[in-house]
Amino acid sequence: MAVRTEGTPCWVDAQLPDLEAGKRFYGELFGWTFDPDRDEALLRGRRVAGLVPKRDGRMPTTWTVYLATENAGTLAARIGAAGGRMVMDPYPVGPFGVLALAADPGGAVFGLRQAGDDDGFATVNEPGAFCWMEVYTRRPDAVDTFYATVFGYLGRQADPEEEGAGPDLDYRVWSPPGSRPGDDGAFGGRAVITDDFPAEMPGHVLVHFCVEDCDGACDTTVRLGGRVVTPARDTPHGRVAVLRDNQGALFAVLAEPQDGPGPGPDPETGAGAPARTGPRAEPHPEPRTSPE
Repeated sequence: MAVRTEGTPCWVDAQLPDLEAGKRFYGELFGWTFDPDRDEALLRGRRVAGLVPKRDGRMPTTWTVYLATENAGTLAARIGAAGGRMVMDPYPVGPFGVLALAADPGGAVFGLRQAGDDDGFATVNEPGAFCWMEVYTRRPDAVDTFYATVFGYLGRQADPEEEGAGPDLDYRVWSPPGSRPGDDGAFGGRAVITDDFPAEMPGHVLVHFCVEDCDGACDTTVRLGGRVVTPARDTPHGRVAVLRDNQGALFAVLAEPQDGPGPGPDPETGAGAPARTGPRAEPHPEPRTSPE
């Protein structure tokens, strides 16, 4: 079993009220097939995500990113000491190891995954697979300190000019512990919830999937009963859009530049994501109601 760098994304899943409807939606959108014995989506036979039934109607319909850990119990204690909180304490899930849910000081919820026999992603950074995570928050200083303390994230502030943004851009690019801060090893980033967002929008994590055609993914989403939250637009890192599926789960799609760098991170280590995978705080304003 591979040893993953602690704190790096190692799995994503969506909790959906109608699992079969979710399989039809994502199967057509991303070309996924599904393991008949497990709640796993496959891309050409390789694990890329989980679709799981939502068993409690009070829980949100959402995509969750899981961060790797060697010991979920020890990490849960660090989370509390650093100003976060546990939403669901660590619990064993058979071959999937030990899972937990936590929230950072800004309220963004993420998962922890202590690997068992099944160690998460079998592929990333290709069309139909995970490629980036983005934490949106109203408390950037507290959140930066939290992730640096708990996971040892190394970060750098994105340059507004390089990003084609205004001088008030506040975006931090995260790299794993032991790597050089910057885009070469980046796997995600921290964005600020600005006035472009509804006042009621809480801190949250936005999961990104690679696609070959961003506009085509938007059209397919609408045809399948979902909707476009933020229309496709070009960024220095590719063409990106924010979508909701036909059950309300929010996610983003990114079509990487054709002349971008080489392959993305090794799914076994979580390191090596290229600069093209960072959409850099794409706003996704919603109607003035809290997201699910």
